[in-house]
Amino acid sequence: MWLGLNIVWLGALLMGLNGTVAWASDIQHHRYEELVRALFVVQSECPYITRIYSIGRSVEGRHLYVLEFSDNPGIHEAMEPEFKYVGNMHGNEVLGRELLIQLSQFLCEEYRAGNQRITRLIHDTRTHILPTMNPDGYEVAAKQGPEFNGYLVGRGNSREVDLNRNFPDLNALMYYYEKTNGRNHHLPLPDNWEHQVEMETLAVIKWMQNYNFVLSANLHGGAVVANYPFDKSRDPRIRGKTTYAATPDDKIFKKLARTYSYAHSWMHKGWNCGDFFDEGITNGASWYSLSKGMQDFNYLYTNCFEITLELSCDKFPPASALSREWLGNREALISYLEQVHHGIKGMVYDNNNNPIGNAEISVAGINHDVTTGVDGDYFRLLLPGTYTVTASTSGYLPSTSTVTVGPAEAIQLHFYLKVAPKDTNLTQTHHNKKNLSSAKVPLNLGPR
Repeated sequence: MWLGLNIVWLGALLMGLNGTVAWASDIQHHRYEELVRALFVVQSECPYITRIYSIGRSVEGRHLYVLEFSDNPGIHEAMEPEFKYVGNMHGNEVLGRELLIQLSQFLCEEYRAGNQRITRLIHDTRTHILPTMNPDGYEVAAKQGPEFNGYLVGRGNSREVDLNRNFPDLNALMYYYEKTNGRNHHLPLPDNWEHQVEMETLAVIKWMQNYNFVLSANLHGGAVVANYPFDKSRDPRIRGKTTYAATPDDKIFKKLARTYSYAHSWMHKGWNCGDFFDEGITNGASWYSLSKGMQDFNYLYTNCFEITLELSCDKFPPASALSREWLGNREALISYLEQVHHGIKGMVYDNNNNPIGNAEISVAGINHDVTTGVDGDYFRLLLPGTYTVTASTSGYLPSTSTVTVGPAEAIQLHFYLKVAPKDTNLTQTHHNKKNLSSAKVPLNLGPR
């Protein structure tokens, strides 16, 4: 008993919690009504730094509730990055759901206790927490219970569709563009895409369209590893072969994955669930190729960098295991969230100091651009180093600067674009609207 208490207190001291502890000994599983109640309790206890909103409904009509943390809830503040956590995409992979409820309670409690680290995080970041993307699937799995839950029971939504195989396939288009020097970001969606995805997937895509997310993680179960893009192999003709599919930001993604793995109590050790992943991380396609997944879609359609966190060998762990899992993941959840503040960020203005939305920010040597939000601010995750950065948009002369990024807070780099003379011929990269049919791939029901 005393050993357990000492471990909890040690964890609290390492977090810098000023002697306060979010007791986790009585963590239980939350059915849908209990989850909703828990979120609204947090909101009532921390009303000035939280907001609850729904991004849509599941097939069976359950709200997909998001709990937002910010010093100005409901408002995007220029130069303040947007972050999201998504849990329970597969209804029978439940640990992420419970961890995000605990994280919500923890952020509220520590803010009220005056924890400087958490206070700064909430003041400087707009964090969105979606504990369950698949509430219908969860209810199916929960009826079975931890003891009898099968590998597939409740995995999909109520139509039994795997939501992590349900996003528009932009990888095929990206891989084509790589060969033709085409567009490298914000790829166009196929015609009638809204009718080709499930209600839950549609709600999440609309969510992505409405918020300029910078960093994200998608919480799964069935393994213990931090998985980073690309999930889909570049060569769909090879069946059953694992091939590394690097993004242009491969080094950054490795660093993000390592951040979580090494802050996790045991993920970084490599041997978990009978598998070995060096440093507790893996490239998705190197593990196995996955088509129409959410993390690749984030990278190819939005400004958001997302990784997939596999957090437990047991997809539906018993309630008795939840306290240990929370203590094992707590520091990792906070450390990963803090990564949204690295690299560069800034504003793009015109001649009259008006912010320019949808301007492109390109980094020499990294073939993946990001864009400014509607308020003219941008965020570009980068490793420490010296970079040549260019801001450009139609009708303006591009502007280029050299910047050195350090290991700490993001460096601010603003751009002021001059209107291009009417006789100037500016070469613009346009959206390629060509629709490519994706090659059919075998159904893969791995943890992701």
